[in-house]
Amino acid sequence: MARGTFANVRLVNKLINEVGSKTKVFPSGDEMDIYSASSKYKSENIPLIIIAGKEYGSGSSRDWAAKGPVLLGVKAVIAESYERIHRSNLAGMGILPLEFLKGESAITLDLKGDETFDILLEPIITTGMIVKVKTSTGKEFNTKLRLDTAPEIEYYRCSGILQYVLRNIK
Repeated sequence: MARGTFANVRLVNKLINEVGSKTKVFPSGDEMDIYSASSKYKSENIPLIIIAGKEYGSGSSRDWAAKGPVLLGVKAVIAESYERIHRSNLAGMGILPLEFLKGESAITLDLKGDETFDILLEPIITTGMIVKVKTSTGKEFNTKLRLDTAPEIEYYRCSGILQYVLRNIK
């Protein structure tokens, strides 16, 4: 199932500006399928983020739309907006959902996708808080935390709902 994540033939990856399940690996610039690229990053202990547009997660198989990315090593998504249930499912899988502030996007912030990102999450997390992101190119921008409920915050802190349940078994 992980191999099929992001394998939709309509997926447009702006890193290579093509339709399909290929991406570019950095710093080499080599192109390969998304599963192989994520495996390479995982073997090098490099966490991944997704930079997305509007309604991220719409039209996807709801179960695997969040399970697949976590298996690929995705730790956060920064999107213009989310499909409602998908955002909640990301939190349930331990993936940090962040949202660009109104009027901002990867395009307006001139993010190319070849940067590295530091997400500066405060130790005390609250719903709707502002989270600063810094890039390796020196850009800084704010995002909105989209952990929208106290349980979602707890799921994220535990790296997902399954780990949350296991920690709370008495």
